[in-house]
Amino acid sequence: MLEPPSPFGGAAGRWYYVLYKELVKRNYDVQAFAACSSIEHMNETRKIFPEQSLRLYPFPKRNGFMKKIVTLFRPYSYMFDEKMISDIDVELKKGHDIIHLEQMWSAWTVVDNEAYRNKSLLNVHYLSSIDLEFTRILNLKEKMTVALMKKTEKKLACLFPFVRAITPRLTEKLTEWNPESQHFFSPFGIDSSLYEYISDSKRESKTGKTISLIASMNWYPGLSAAKRLIENLWPELKKLNPEARLQIVGWGARTALTDYLQLPDVEILENVPSIQEYFERSSLILYAPVRGSGVKIKILEAMLFGIPVVTTAEGVEGINYQNGVHAMVGETDQQLIELTHELLNNKGQQSKIRTAARKLIENEFSPEHTVNELEKIYDTIISRGL
Repeated sequence: MLEPPSPFGGAAGRWYYVLYKELVKRNYDVQAFAACSSIEHMNETRKIFPEQSLRLYPFPKRNGFMKKIVTLFRPYSYMFDEKMISDIDVELKKGHDIIHLEQMWSAWTVVDNEAYRNKSLLNVHYLSSIDLEFTRILNLKEKMTVALMKKTEKKLACLFPFVRAITPRLTEKLTEWNPESQHFFSPFGIDSSLYEYISDSKRESKTGKTISLIASMNWYPGLSAAKRLIENLWPELKKLNPEARLQIVGWGARTALTDYLQLPDVEILENVPSIQEYFERSSLILYAPVRGSGVKIKILEAMLFGIPVVTTAEGVEGINYQNGVHAMVGETDQQLIELTHELLNNKGQQSKIRTAARKLIENEFSPEHTVNELEKIYDTIISRGL
């Protein structure tokens, strides 16, 4: 894993938490390894899972020169230190049925051993080749970084005979790259019991007319959604709803959106310790990325908290939604403005959508359902006997 399995750490950590907890619960003999960018999240996870079958490793400390060398020969392997790689190898030599690799860059932990690759399931959450396909980058360093990222993820994905993606769209792209591998689709899970459904009374006392965007600005989909909202959607929405406020919350938000910090009735917050209170202040979530593959964790969380969502097809990728029932989905700026204005001023419609969306996520992304689907993939790989 690229993060510790923590229910309130990084976004992917929500799924890792469900995955690890559910496999242990089902009496699998699980040996789990996680690289950790945050010592705080690492320590929190140790309290949740004190057992020895979960081993956590901080990102290695490398100087600038060493980082460049590692990046040149093994791009995006910087998070795995030698101790972690060694411990994984020791454990694998004891014998194993499945090597479950979470997210693309974890492939580096076994990529040099063909026997290991043949018993691995590489799990893909998103693809930069999709997310950054139409980005216009002027800076030479960024161009080189993006080109390296695209090249490396394709190279790694094509080395593994078994690859699982969390949306059908990702599966299609991976199959296009390497038709000879076996590709699977199954969703990842989120523990709905950790998300309190926000009551009508609490919403009415806190929200007013607050349009929110909650997403990481360190990832292109989140940043593109924020800029589109501020520049294209918010001015017209403010004219239609003079009393409305805009709230943008996410990692690196004030740094990435520094040009917009002084806008009236716009609050931009970054790196907040807990996200729930900002959902509680939200009348609705307006998330309209220009591009963005994979399931958006913050959309799942909004639906579980009971916050109505206005978005694009990119925003609800991987969710089996009905437009107008579980979310309001449009594509053009004008459609998004009209849908947001309509929903912002219709409490009855808000109530119907938030109730239906919560039920949908509870059913389709539950730990039981998602790990059941994953077990079917495990059985297929084991039956191949590679």
